[in-house]
This record gives sequence, C-alpha cells and structure tokens, in this order.
Amino acid sequence: ADVDRFRERLENRQVPEAALKRIEEELDKLSILETGSPEYAVTRNYLDVITDLPWGTYSTDNLDLKHAREVLDRDHDGLADVKDRIVEFLAVGALKGQVGGSIILLVGPPGVGKTSIGRSVAAALDRQFYRLSLGGMRDEAEIKGHRRTYIGALPGKFIQAIRDAKTANPVIMLDEIDKIGASFHGDPASALLEALDPEQNTEFLDHYLDVRFDLSKVLFICTANQLDTIPAPLLDRMETIRLSGYITAEKLQIARNHLWPKLLERSGLERDRIQVEDGALTQIIEGYAREAGVRNLEKQLGRIVRKSAVKIVEGEAEGPIAVDKPDLERYLGKPPFRQETRMTGVGVVTGLAWTALGGATLNVEASLVHTKNRGFKLTGRLGEVMQESANIAYSYVSAHLEDYQADPKFFDEAFVHLHVPEGATPKDGPSAGITMATALLSLARGQQPSRPLAMTGELTLTGLVLPVGGIREKVIAARRAGLFEIILPEGCRGDAEELPDHIKEGLTLHFVEYLRQVVDLVFAPQPAS
Repeated sequence: ADVDRFRERLENRQVPEAALKRIEEELDKLSILETGSPEYAVTRNYLDVITDLPWGTYSTDNLDLKHAREVLDRDHDGLADVKDRIVEFLAVGALKGQVGGSIILLVGPPGVGKTSIGRSVAAALDRQFYRLSLGGMRDEAEIKGHRRTYIGALPGKFIQAIRDAKTANPVIMLDEIDKIGASFHGDPASALLEALDPEQNTEFLDHYLDVRFDLSKVLFICTANQLDTIPAPLLDRMETIRLSGYITAEKLQIARNHLWPKLLERSGLERDRIQVEDGALTQIIEGYAREAGVRNLEKQLGRIVRKSAVKIVEGEAEGPIAVDKPDLERYLGKPPFRQETRMTGVGVVTGLAWTALGGATLNVEASLVHTKNRGFKLTGRLGEVMQESANIAYSYVSAHLEDYQADPKFFDEAFVHLHVPEGATPKDGPSAGITMATALLSLARGQQPSRPLAMTGELTLTGLVLPVGGIREKVIAARRAGLFEIILPEGCRGDAEELPDHIKEGLTLHFVEYLRQVVDLVFAPQPAS
C-alpha cells in the first residue's frame, strides 16, 4: 500500500532523472522489506519526504508593479526608499518574466519592519512564505540535514521549507542572519553559501535526501541588525537594502494606521471605544518609547489598551475613553526618557553618534585641571578607536593653536580632561573627531560656541574632515534634540541629499572639508538681536 501511495504522488511531478532513479531503488527495497523491520521504517520515512517534495511545481508570480506598491503601502508607512528598491527588483523580474532566485538582505535596527517587509514581498508576488530564524543556530545539519545512517535523521530546514510550501519557488526568510553561531558541529554560515550562491544552488545537496534539488527559483530574504558579524563571502552574495529608524512623524502615522487598530482588534474593542490624542501619542514616542523602530511603542500602547479594558469590564467607563497627555502617567508611570539636554559653556560641544538602536546626540566636555603640568586625560567609557580620535584631535589642536587665534603655549602648562557624558554607556568610532577638536579649541580660546550646532566627522592629523556613516540616523537624532543646524563632512553630501524631504525640512546642513571651516561656523559672531 505504501509503495502504491508513493508512486501515485509522483504521477504529476517533474522529477529529475537522478532523483527518479533513487526513488525507484528505494521503492524496490521497500517492496521486499518486512513491514516490522527497522529498515522498513527508515526507507518509508525517506520516501515520504522525497515523494512529497514539489518537484517541478512552481507558483505563478504576480509581476504587477501597481499591485506590489499597493501591498507595500498597505502594510507599511514610510520606508519610501526601501519600497522603491523592492519595486525596482520586481520590475527587472517583470522584464524577464520571472523573479529569479535572488538574495536580498534587509539591514536595520530592531523593530523597523524587516520581517513584515519580507511577508509583504511574498504577498505582492503571490508566493508562499516561510520564515526560518537563524539566531543562535550552531549546527550545520540544521541547514543541510543529517545523513540517513543516524537514528531519527531529518532533512535540513531548506528542504523542510520547500516541502511545507508545496512549491519550489517560495519566499524563504532567513531571520537574524547576523546572529548565526559556529561550534564543533560545523559552521552553518559556510553551509549557507551553497544554498545562497546562484551559481551553486541549482544543485543543492541535502545530506538526508542525498540527491540534488534546485533552489535557484527560491527568493531568499535575509534580515540583520548589523553587517559586522556576517561572514564576507556570505555578504558578497546578497543585495543589501538598509532600513533606517523612523522619525516621530512617521511613528505617529504607523501608530495611527497600523499599531492602534491592530491592538484594539486583538483586545476585542471597537475602534471608537478608546481614543488616544496626537499629543499623547507624541509624548509616548518621545518619552516612553525612544527607539529606532516601533516595537516598544506597540508595547506601551498595549498597556494603555489593557488598563482601559479593566476599566470597561469593571464598569468604571461608561462612554468612550479619551487618553490625553496628562493621563499618561496614570497609564504608563513616569517617562523613562527625558528631553535630551544640550549642555552649553566653554569647552562643551554637541556631536552626533550612531548606534544599533539609531542615532543619538553626544556632548563632549573639555576642562582644565588645576596643575602646571602638561597632560591629557580621557573618560566616558571610550573605545579604542574613539581614544585614538581624541589623541589625534589633541595633537592637531596643540600644534596649530596660533592658527586658530589661541595662545600657542596654552597646552604647555595645562592638564586637559576630556569627558563624554553618560559614562556608563560604551562609545566607539572615529566620527567624534571634529567634535573633540572643537571642544579643545573652545577651551583654549576661552570661547563657547556662538549658537546651537551639532556635528559629526572624522579628523586627520592634517586637519582634513573625512566622511562617516549613519548620516540619516544622526540627522534624525539632531532634529529630535532640537538642533536644526548640522555640520557634516563634504564626503557625506551624497548621503545627505538622498534623505527624504520631510527629514531635511527646516534643517541647515553645512558641508566641510577642513577643521578650519568647522571652527569658522562654530565661533562665528552672531548679529546683535
């Protein structure tokens, strides 16, 4: 009976010759084995997997770009550049008549919608979607399966995904590819190379199947928070699309259009039963859920819904519940985030930093210690690269004091202490170079910056300002802190010009090549008001 069932499955399948030969051999073996023998169970399980695979079965792609845009816009607010990249990718597929087996890598902070974009791409193409989390995976056999000689052997995740999807061209999402591990069981990242390489994956070999399977029509979408931990050969095979954090206005739209309706529906409440005012939403975003994505925002809104549900069930609330700014502490407690404080004074300059959670402002303080000995001290949990940046800034400034209208002997009898506040937070990277140099010059000149400014850029020993990364996140951080004048390296002009208009609106961006230009901007005399 089992043999007939397996043969029946193969009737409408386009099985390659090599695989068909293997199946016939196993069917012949199964027909002569006793049903009670262990070998019978192993062979039957193998045939159950190999005959259940969708050999030559492909779903028809929907290559209508208008439909794709509608699906992406319906599921996501903002992310215009990401949507454009995905539509461009689908347009190429439309010209070819099919979306080939491509590998897209979505990189961005947590909670910005990487996984949900993968689902939307599958929905836009009318393909099956399968999500596979790689976080903490340490065993190569998870990817390529176990050989049948092991008791309880199973095929790898890719073959299982194909089997579950029932088509040979699903969208497979490889979540958290940057958190993949390695151990004595092998390196899963190296095993992924064969599956993700378009030159090799037409003949992907799973150890359990031990016959080649064509993965070339599968669309792989990978997600990661950072690129540093992804092996270079793997990264080389992917097309990277970066997702940045959202600004407050975008989060407001996402909360209104997506998060709030979803939470109300999940709680069994009608839309007009609880109303959250825009002022309250803005306060939640800035005071309770300051992050690049919207995951924490959803948690805070969920708390409001649950506390309101208690009121409704206990009969305390008759009509619709309105939640405004003054009510938030009753629902959510004290806000954990305070308004970013901008420090002012001689030797104090505001820089911009980028972290995996988004951008942040970074105050740098330079102060004199009362001693006649020359010296330089750094504090604030600075990493190795940032310490080197500080030393470059100190060397450059002390060698060029006269050029910047300061006492050329100032540092000869001065012990300088440079501190970057929030000492418990580790900091690293070269992008605070010009900020540190400006703070030292402010101290040496005895002059504080003439107006509120934020800056970022790497400094060299010759006073050149080099480009840095994370421009979008840094500009958003400056805007959030109320700093509307920003100094950026000339090499970052292209990145800045690509920023959406709603982020650049109301900002003054200065592009500089030398520290001299930075100093002229920071200490420019202001017209008397």
